[in-house]
Amino acid sequence: MSIRLSIVIGSLLLSTVSTAAWGEIRGKEVEYTSDGTMLKGYLVENTAIKGKRPAVLVVHEWWGHNDYARNRAKMLAKLGYTALAVDMFGNGKTAQHPDDAAKFAGELMKNKELSESRFNAAVEFVKQQKSVDPTKIAAIGYCFGGGVVLHMARQGADLKGIVSFHGSLATDSPAAPGAVKARVLVFNGEADKMITAEQVTAFKNEMDLAGANYRYVGYPGVMHSFTNPAADDYAKRFNLPLAYNKNADKDSWGQTVKFLKDTFNLKI
Repeated sequence: MSIRLSIVIGSLLLSTVSTAAWGEIRGKEVEYTSDGTMLKGYLVENTAIKGKRPAVLVVHEWWGHNDYARNRAKMLAKLGYTALAVDMFGNGKTAQHPDDAAKFAGELMKNKELSESRFNAAVEFVKQQKSVDPTKIAAIGYCFGGGVVLHMARQGADLKGIVSFHGSLATDSPAAPGAVKARVLVFNGEADKMITAEQVTAFKNEMDLAGANYRYVGYPGVMHSFTNPAADDYAKRFNLPLAYNKNADKDSWGQTVKFLKDTFNLKI
């Protein structure tokens, strides 16, 4: 990619761009804490961009903070955002088997206060970064992470926008009228066996009653975990109803790029 094109892409985000070359993407492992638990994240920035910019948190699947979450953070950094792949399980813990993944994710799903505390610790950490405008924070999440960011939106988290990819929709803490401050974008597959049609309808009704600014996108024939190229391998190894879908992955990411730009009111 030419330097000229890179500069154009960087200028979509900030007026104070020096030379936004792809080679300036820098990632580093970081640590922050929540209630005495060490959380191990991955912070990615484009060091060629000068000045403060919006930040986007990436909340991992139930497998934990792994390379997939980090790669999405890198993709966001290439767009000019500061991105933080968060650690919700603590100490960088990851799962290699669905039983462990279900256990780790289930502990947080049953303890909403713990989940909220760890998410908020990530928000506060990223706000402290020199490259970040603390008034412009968004979050995206995948599967388990999609459920996390939707829960935070329901609780009125001070975020500009959230995006959920094949995330759980069911909740025992529905949004109250006027509670949702963030713009909300949700992508799910209509052949997802982990999310029922009834849950989709209930989610839409909930958002409507809450007066939320939201949009729901359903992909016909698409299964759970459709954005993750490793989904087919997981499906084969563990007999799970997962499948990667290149078209849905590409379309949902393209829509997310536009959503974030619009959410932060970035000018071309």
